[in-house]
Parts: sequence; C-alpha cells; structure tokens
Amino acid sequence: MAKAKTIFVCSSCGYESTKWLGKCPGCNEWNSFYEEKVSNGPSSKLSEKKVVTPKPLNEVIGKDAVRTHTGIGELDRVLGGGLVKGSLVLVGGEPGIGKSTLILQLCDKMGGEGKVLYVSGEESAEQIKLRADRLGIHNENILFLGETDIEIIENNILELKPKLVIIDSIQTMYSDEISSAAGTVSQVREITARIMRVCKGNEITTIIIGHVTKDGNIAGPRVLEHMVDTVLYIEGERYFSYRILRGVKNRFGSTNEIGMFEMQSEGMVEITNPSSVLISEREDNPAGSIIVASMEGTRPLLIELQALTTPSVFGLPRRTANGIDYNRLTLLVAVLEKKVGLALGAQDIYLNVVSGIHINEPAVDLGMVLAVASSFKNIPISKTTVAMGEVGLTGEIRAVNLIDKRLKEAEKLGFKTCIIPESNKKLLKDSYKLDIIGVRNINDAMKAAGLK
Repeated sequence: MAKAKTIFVCSSCGYESTKWLGKCPGCNEWNSFYEEKVSNGPSSKLSEKKVVTPKPLNEVIGKDAVRTHTGIGELDRVLGGGLVKGSLVLVGGEPGIGKSTLILQLCDKMGGEGKVLYVSGEESAEQIKLRADRLGIHNENILFLGETDIEIIENNILELKPKLVIIDSIQTMYSDEISSAAGTVSQVREITARIMRVCKGNEITTIIIGHVTKDGNIAGPRVLEHMVDTVLYIEGERYFSYRILRGVKNRFGSTNEIGMFEMQSEGMVEITNPSSVLISEREDNPAGSIIVASMEGTRPLLIELQALTTPSVFGLPRRTANGIDYNRLTLLVAVLEKKVGLALGAQDIYLNVVSGIHINEPAVDLGMVLAVASSFKNIPISKTTVAMGEVGLTGEIRAVNLIDKRLKEAEKLGFKTCIIPESNKKLLKDSYKLDIIGVRNINDAMKAAGLK
C-alpha cells in the first residue's frame, strides 16, 4: 500500500509546501495554505505509457475550427462566431448573476443539434425543471444528471456521446482518487484535467461553470483558467438588470468583445443596441452630465458620465469613482487644476458611470474632464453633444482609435455635435451629419462645450 504524506497547498495558486506558511511565496496571499494528504507510492500507469516522438511542425496537417452557432447572437459575438467543436469553456460570475439561466437557455438552443447533458452538483432535477418551465424550455434532447462523482460522470459522457456537456459547478465535483474535499485545489485541477481528456478525445464541447471569490476571480487554482480554451465572465451590479458577458481568454477569437443582456422574468434577453438603452433615461440636461463614446472590441457604446463637485467639509477632500479607474480620475483632476486653473483642491469630487457599466478605455478622458468642469462651474453641456479623446498630462488631447465607428454610432442615435481630437479630425474620410469640432487641448475642449 502506498504511504501517504502530508503537504500544504495554497488555495489561490496551488503552490505546494512541506510545512504551513503564513504567506504564499507564489502569489503573496496570506493564510491561504491548507493541509492535504497525498500518496507517494509508485504509479501502476507508468508502464502503460506509450512512446511519443516529436515531429516537424511543417508536417502537421491543420484543421479549421468547426463552430456551432449557439442561437444567442450576443454569446456568439463574444465566442468569436460560436462554440468550437471539442472546446472547453469556463463561465464565471457572482452568485445570482445569471450563469445557470444563460447556460440553460443555451442548452435549449443547442438541443436541436443533438443531445445535451446537464450535470449539476448543486441543484436537483426538480429545481432545474422549475427554472426550465419559467424560461419556457421544453426540449427533449436535454438530459439531466445530478451527480458529483467524476467516475459516474465520465461513464455517462462516454455512453451518451452528447453534443454538449454542462458541468455546474466545477467546485462541487470530486474524485475518490484524491483524499481532499471537493472544491480544493487538487480536486479542481484533477477534475478539470479528466473532463478535458474525455471531451477533447471525443470532440465533445464542454462548458464548465465556476464560482468566483470575493475579489471577482474564479475560485480555485489559477491553473484552471490556463487549462481551458475560453474564459467568460458575466458582470453586472446586483441592483441593475443589465448583464455584460466578457471574454478574458479565447484561443479561437478576440478577447475584446462583449455581449449585453438584460435579466428579465423570461431569462437573459439580448440587447442588440446597447447605446440606446444606456442613455434612454437621460431626459433633462443637468450640469455635470455628458455622453462619451467608448469601444468594447468592435462595438461602439455611448455611455453617460455624471460628475458632482461640492465644497469639502473635511481637511482632505474626497475623490470617488464608480465604474471608472479612481487613479485616472485623480490624475485628470490634477491636470484640470494645473492647465485650466480650476480651484478643485477644496472640492469633493464624485464620478459615476450610469447603468453600472465599467470603462477602462482612455478615450473617455475628455468626457471625464468636461463633466467635472461642468459640475464645478454649474454650466450644463448640451445634451446633443458627445465627447471622445485621451487627455495627456500636459493638457493635450490625443487621438483615439476607431473614430469612424464612434461617430457613426453618435450620428445614428441623433446627436448633433462631437468633440474629438484635432489629429483625428484631419484623418476623417467620410462625411457626417454632425458638427465635428477638433480640439488640441483642454482649453479648446471647454470652449467647444460652452464652459468658457
């Protein structure tokens, strides 16, 4: 019998140590080590391994990726055109964000392509049936398996040979070959490896649902994201109905695309024109509000920014940013003080991206600057104005990419004026029904917005 030994494993990155450590040397996390027993006996499989020799890459015959459309346009956009045959997809998100709902809708759409095996270790068949009835799903090709033992799951996959396999969730699955509890680093790593071998060997597309930690990352070892082909995150605020499906890894397509949904009683409903939805509630024209044009992959989004400045009652003024990088806000406030002369040192400044959207693109810098200046001066900016441009530390307005798509989106939604970098205006080829104003620095931009 193989002798078991005790090791300590980091729950964040999988780093192994012979003794307990307060801080992990691999990922610098504190109190992340837990005890685990492993067998160090000889493996009987060593003699069964076949000899594999390398061959020249030029002799390898490549195959085009065979894609299957999911029937959900926003999901196809993020995946790069559909699910690739035999691929392994990891879907993560906070509890209640809509992971299981979206995947069940996908099962309904994919049921016409063949059998779909839904494996759940969290919910019973009755609970899944209640959700399916609420979503109006009555597809006979969807098969349910309530099981957490990977041996039983493997046998069913090999026997049924389904078109699609759903694992909900990876943290609830376990293997008897490993002594640790389900959800630990060793279990998650081993379960994923076994699912990958079975499904890729039989060209079965697999979707794995994973829990996220309080930091927003997939729970378990980081190697989990490295093993799969595609990693998708469903984002959204708890008190907003909008959901964003974002790809952070995709071996078969771009990771810059996003898909937008709205959580309704009938499930996750696609939003094909996000810009019109995000600015639909902007009726009046208050000071501190402006529309910016941001790009998410190849999709232009018009989003409202709101800023509020008030005299600080404390010695140290507050800076708060919601949906935007806090450090970027403080940097742009410093540029406003230095280059425009606005006395913002004694002001509390709050900036919010409406509808719970998160923006990381530098092209919204100009909108942030104009929104803060508008609130401070209490002068509203025309509601038909859109701003886009990156702001440098010397106050210059730098060019942004894909300017034509941004302008066409603004024109389509009925805006009249666009404030853009002068360098972008010189390179415009198409004609627009817009009053396009090119600006070189912040002072020019404030004059164009009517703030000077």
